[in-house]
Amino acid sequence: MVPIESEPPVHLIPISDLQVDGLADYARLTDVALRRSTEPAGGLYIAESTKVIRRALAAGHLPRSVLLQEQWVTDVAPMLEPFPDVPVFVGEAKVLESLTGYNLHRGALAAMHRPVLPDPADLLRDARRVVVLEDIVDHTNVGAIFRSVAGLGADAVLVTPRCADPLYRRSVRVSMGTVLQVPWTRLPEWDAAVPLLHDAGFHMAALALADDAVSLDDLAADPPERLALVLGSEGDGLSRAALSAADSVVTIPMLHGVDSLNVASASAVALYAMRVGGRTSI
Repeated sequence: MVPIESEPPVHLIPISDLQVDGLADYARLTDVALRRSTEPAGGLYIAESTKVIRRALAAGHLPRSVLLQEQWVTDVAPMLEPFPDVPVFVGEAKVLESLTGYNLHRGALAAMHRPVLPDPADLLRDARRVVVLEDIVDHTNVGAIFRSVAGLGADAVLVTPRCADPLYRRSVRVSMGTVLQVPWTRLPEWDAAVPLLHDAGFHMAALALADDAVSLDDLAADPPERLALVLGSEGDGLSRAALSAADSVVTIPMLHGVDSLNVASASAVALYAMRVGGRTSI
């Protein structure tokens, strides 16, 4: 099929045949196991909606292709002017739904090349507040935490080897694209990660329930100069290794017999309490 030109110039390719080269990136997006295994290995992630695509491009991420309905061409085309050779696949709603497995109601999808993750030491060097996510497997919670980090001003997010992929499609969507603007990287296992944090001067505060826990109010009253808030998985919470490595265990004061919050909600509360430039810090 011969590409057609539009104004501004983009490489438009009308879709009638789902076997067209390049469409495989968008196939079976609802298959979580497939995307977990192929996105990282293939060096790609999927940006969903024009807002998220714009944030990805603003962050310097490079597009491999774009998939959209014709009515969204005028919205997306200006963003792609620097990439005239990137194919923009255009099709009717039913055709795109048969390819992706769901209704493309957010306007557009883009297959983006994954950026190289920075060295943890580089992110920690000038940071004052970071968030560490240990083995959080729910992509919605990961995305929500990134949104809190962006909105409340932490400097970076560090995720453990078994934490869910921040660039998984649901994480990106829930974060409203902020996962593309917040610096983040993966940590090694705790035996190597703890020295990294301590050598950079970070106090590790683990959010957990424990008999010897201090109140978040107390930590906020006398905040460390450099603080790493460590958040654990939704079910089991933080591992013994994380709790043993922590310099303090911190609990959010609760009322009415409720002992804790969802991890994403807890992150927002702790980030607000410890923000830099507020009453205390992040």
